[in-house]
Amino acid sequence: MRCRHCGSELTLPLMDFGTAPPSNAYLNAADLNRPETFYPLRVMACTNCRLVQTEDYARADQLFAPDYAYFSSTATTWLNHAADYCRMITARLELNDQSFVVEVASNDGYLLKNFVAAGIPCLGIEPTTATADAAERLSIPVLRKFFGADLAKQLVDENRQADLIIGNNVYAHVPDINDFTAGLKAALKPGGTITLEFPHLLNLIRECQFDTIYHEHFSYFSLYTVCRIFEAYELRVWHVEELPTHGGSLRVYGCHREDRRPDDPSVSRLLNKETQNGLLDENVYQSFQARADKIKNDLLAFLIEQKLQGNTVAAYGAAAKGNTLLNYAGIKPDLLAFVCDAAPSKQGRFLPGSRIPILPPSALQEEKPDYVLILPWNLKDEVMRQQGKISEWGGRFFVAVPELELL
Repeated sequence: MRCRHCGSELTLPLMDFGTAPPSNAYLNAADLNRPETFYPLRVMACTNCRLVQTEDYARADQLFAPDYAYFSSTATTWLNHAADYCRMITARLELNDQSFVVEVASNDGYLLKNFVAAGIPCLGIEPTTATADAAERLSIPVLRKFFGADLAKQLVDENRQADLIIGNNVYAHVPDINDFTAGLKAALKPGGTITLEFPHLLNLIRECQFDTIYHEHFSYFSLYTVCRIFEAYELRVWHVEELPTHGGSLRVYGCHREDRRPDDPSVSRLLNKETQNGLLDENVYQSFQARADKIKNDLLAFLIEQKLQGNTVAAYGAAAKGNTLLNYAGIKPDLLAFVCDAAPSKQGRFLPGSRIPILPPSALQEEKPDYVLILPWNLKDEVMRQQGKISEWGGRFFVAVPELELL
């Protein structure tokens, strides 16, 4: 395999999970009588541009099906994050009713609804049917397509270049990063701004967040790599912010290379931080698998111990990262009885691979498990606030990543 950005041969492994089903391929009851499709899940780092990437086995249209079950509006903290961003960027860029905002992977309208409420023209680009339907019910116009250079050309031909292009947690989901970035370049007005948010590779490496790796995430980014990719398409990162979301993310601000805005000191500061933490060295990648194996083994040992003691263990949050963890550890319903999730689209279904049933949050009160594993550990504070009644029967929450911890 060659790097999907620079074309260099990939020789530096990060993690090999063996095989796994797509992490968002939730099962219906009828699916339990059918075989599942498993793909190899192996991650490599490019020694040239440092793009960390999965091997190419599954196509995007196999991973992002029309019934894709992830709805951004499920998490209150994420809704608040989106609303705060919209207020900030509207003021910063002085957006108004003459502006045009495009969000790539607009999902269920969790973010663009704020621009609709403010009277700022916008467009969502979203290929999955269920989430696009939800956005349109909020009066958000949606193009039901994958974004890339061809779609950007269509927008240019229709005189719909954007003052602001938003991409939250989509850059990592793009199989052809070069075509996508070329589309950003074409669809952006002169003087326009791109903001992209994505989990920061530095946090993934430093905290061994291996469960954030799954087939739908084709790439894992450092600021160094994003700057390299932007430069190749005559774009420039002029500002960057470190965010707490998803276990540590970046928000990069991009513009056309010739834009008059100067580079903010935040860019060089973070590039130096990445270098100091070894992201340009090979040893940080080579030691990652052993660290992930310890986390997996610690979780398995804990679950087996609880079973031997007669305790029941459930989970909260049918998140994609949870599916990576459970399938890598080979955990089944005998060790983890069920998982609760607030999203109606997931309730009554089963986790891919492990086939653990997904129940509504009320099941915690009904079943009263002794321990509850919070799979989306980045939302642990929100989950513990919402489900605090488990202490009434002596139940305890715990997380497995970055280390096993009773909360």
